Amino acid sequence: MTLTELRYIVTLAQEQHFGRAATRCHVSQPTLSVAVKKLEDELGVLIFERSKNNVQLTPVGETIVAQAQVVLEQTHAIKELASAGKNQLSSPLRVGAIYTVGPYLYPHLVPQLQKVAPEMPLYIEENFTPNLADKLRSGALDAIIVALPFSEPDVLTKPLYDEPFYVMMPAGHPWAELSSISSANLDEKSLLLLGEGHCFRDQVLEACPAVRKPGVESKQSKVESSSLETIRHMVASGLGVSVLPLSAVDTHHYAPGVIEVRPFSPPVPYRTIAIAWRASYPRPKAIDVLADSIRLCSVSKS
Repeated sequence: MTLTELRYIVTLAQEQHFGRAATRCHVSQPTLSVAVKKLEDELGVLIFERSKNNVQLTPVGETIVAQAQVVLEQTHAIKELASAGKNQLSSPLRVGAIYTVGPYLYPHLVPQLQKVAPEMPLYIEENFTPNLADKLRSGALDAIIVALPFSEPDVLTKPLYDEPFYVMMPAGHPWAELSSISSANLDEKSLLLLGEGHCFRDQVLEACPAVRKPGVESKQSKVESSSLETIRHMVASGLGVSVLPLSAVDTHHYAPGVIEVRPFSPPVPYRTIAIAWRASYPRPKAIDVLADSIRLCSVSKS
């Protein structure tokens, strides 16, 4: 049994396809297939159930692959420990962020980190919270930036900053005459929302409970989008109003007089952004520098 064989079965379990798994492992499909069969013969069990168009884990295979992931992560940790003993800020850091944070944080974070840790470039990813959590646990990411609440076994979290919400509307909208907007005002308006899977969508609905009252949903335009920037364009075109986090308020290229933004009336809804990392991660100084740099970014100042 080799680490290479373990990497093959973990990748094959993720892809459920020999060709795609071989491509990810940078080997030919026959090479990967032979290695997997060799490991199965050595262990005396079938790890995968093979059909013409699909590859699935057997029950015992699920247990074996889960343990293989642990072994590979610990192997990576050994390498990280050796590197950390030299300089914890001298190798890349793999960071993920939710979609409604990454595009607005990274332009501030990258130059800040270049000042304080020039030998620690970032591998960057944006994704949904559950996907980021999976990649954090598997070791594919070193740290993730999410909105609270967030709780995972053997994962540490540290709140970084609170970010208030704002109401965005097209210029000329009646609300533009107001200095602040009550969340109750959103109950009968055309509220543009992110699609299912975005935690910010759930936070907006929680902040504006009138939207979720029986009979109100039918009044909504039901327009949803995959990104805040697409929503901003629809608001600018006059399709409706929406809610943004503070970091997204001023990051647009529209000329004055196209869109308007107003704060909420108290109590102002907000979200808490936090950093999460594995408790066993061997570069705590890198996490500290990352967290401190995020706090220093102008995007996080409310």
